[in-house]
This record gives sequence, C-alpha cells and structure tokens, in this order.
Amino acid sequence: MLSGKPVLNQSGPPEFVFRVFTNVPEFQALLFTLFLLLYLMILCGNTAIIWVVCTHSSLRTPMYFFLGSLSLLEICYTTDVVPLMLSNIVGIQKPISLAGCGTQMFFFLTLGGTDCFLLAIMAYDRYVAICHPLHYSLIMTRKLCLQMVLGSLNLALFLSLQLTALIFTLPFCGHHREINHFLCDVPPVLRLACADIHVHQAVLYVVGILVLTVPFLLIFISYVFIASTILRMRSAEGRQRAFSTCSSHLTVVLLQYGGCSLVYLRPRSSTSDDEDRQIALVYTFVTPLLNPLIYTLRNKDVKGALRNSIFRKAASHWS
Repeated sequence: MLSGKPVLNQSGPPEFVFRVFTNVPEFQALLFTLFLLLYLMILCGNTAIIWVVCTHSSLRTPMYFFLGSLSLLEICYTTDVVPLMLSNIVGIQKPISLAGCGTQMFFFLTLGGTDCFLLAIMAYDRYVAICHPLHYSLIMTRKLCLQMVLGSLNLALFLSLQLTALIFTLPFCGHHREINHFLCDVPPVLRLACADIHVHQAVLYVVGILVLTVPFLLIFISYVFIASTILRMRSAEGRQRAFSTCSSHLTVVLLQYGGCSLVYLRPRSSTSDDEDRQIALVYTFVTPLLNPLIYTLRNKDVKGALRNSIFRKAASHWS
C-alpha cells in the first residue's frame, strides 16, 4: 500500500489534512481492515434493528420507535466520519477543503447532538412507562413521539450551524494545516486558528452544556423517579423486567455522555489532541457498535423478533 506526504495547495483556499495513525504499511493495512470490519458491523447491526422495528407490529411502540431512530442516527453518524477516515489510512493522504471540513463538522455535531437529545427522550419514555403505566398510551402518542424526535433534530441543527459558522470565520495559520485527528472535530480545528479563540471556546462550552449536561441531568432525574418506583414494586418479575429495559439504556448513556464530556467539557489546558482522538474512537466505533448488541442481548422482545425473522426466512428458503 502506498504512503506519502499530502500535497496541499499553497496559494489557493485553506485546506486541511488529517494526521496519520501510522506510516508503516503493514499497520496501515491492519487498521484499515479493523476499522472497515467495525464499520460494516455497525451498519449491519443497526440496520437489523431498524428492519425488525419496521417489520414487526409487536414492536410498533414508542420505545422501539426511538430505538429505531437511534439506530438510524448511528448509521448516519458513523457514515459521516468513517469512509473519509478509511480513505486517509491508506495511500497518499488527500487534503480536505475548508468547505468540506465545515460540512463534515456540521453533520457530525448535528447527528451527535440529536443522539444525545434522543437518549434523554428515551429516558423520559421509560419514566412514563414505569412511573405512569396507566397513562402511558395517552401521554406517549405517535404524534408526540414524532414531534420530540424532530424537535431534537431541529435543536441540534440550530446549535451545530451556529457553532460551525462561528469556528469557520476564524483565520487558520500556516500552509501545512494538519488536524491531529481523524475527523474535523471542534477542538483540534480550533487549535489551528491563528486568532484569539477564548470566545469560541466559551461558546463551545455553552453548547456542550446544552447538549450534554442538561440532557444528562434530565436522564438522572428520570432515573431517580424510576428507581423509586421499581423499589416499590411488589412483583419480583416486574422489577426484573423494568430493570432490564432501563439498564440497557443506562449503559448506552454512560458510554455516549462519558466519552463526549471528556472531549468537550474538560478544560483545554488538561487535554491533548492525542487523547481526544483516542476518546473519539470510542463514540465513533464502540458506542454505535454496542447499541444494537446491548439492546438485542438484554431485550427479550427484540431477540424474539429477530429469532422469528431468521426462522421465517430459513423456512421460506427451504420450503
């Protein structure tokens, strides 16, 4: 496999190039194969969730509507990052234009923000289902579910557009603008600016609080009420079922919010691009890969629907 230095346009519009993971061809091949396999597993796992939710009438409930929406977000989220990342692992690195970098950042922030808001909505859904089961169908209507998902997307679009536009009004230093990352994320791009970025960092913290801290607090409050209700349940089977559905969601929440908070909410003086890049691998690959595994392995309804689909497919094939 080829490797070489990127050729940047020295006189035209600003261009960026991503720092390589390694220059050793054998390691490049290994990383390319590993990341490609992870990406294909993410696509297959989340597509399976969407397919099962759409094709099984027993799963046409608010909880599974949100789960299908989350899987669709994960597919789009990783597709915004991984194909470009794979193309830069092998061969001569291709520079990305200022507009291309801004576009990737915008979609990355929009999809990631919507993901965080959706996890808060899923916590509210569990709160209503467990704490107010008799009113669940009256509260969680199809119209409200759709409005909440679209509202999350619109809010994330608004915040991402403002932040991306603010960052790309900055001048960037030097001809060799190397981003120490595998994507156009906010912190490493800000480090390339040759202007005062205190205002931009303050805006980043505000957006981080709105996207990460506020939803996480809402999730925490929801689970305080949920835990109180579960502990008062007389039926051990009911407690087990409620705990099972909530533990899957909590696992995803901790992975997503934990990784993103370490990148976006830590003081800049205590972080480095190398650390951010390693943490970003978690919420770019690990979380989207674990989502379908966590929800299928810990959810009897999804497991049953998948099993029935496989048996039905096998039966139709042999008949």
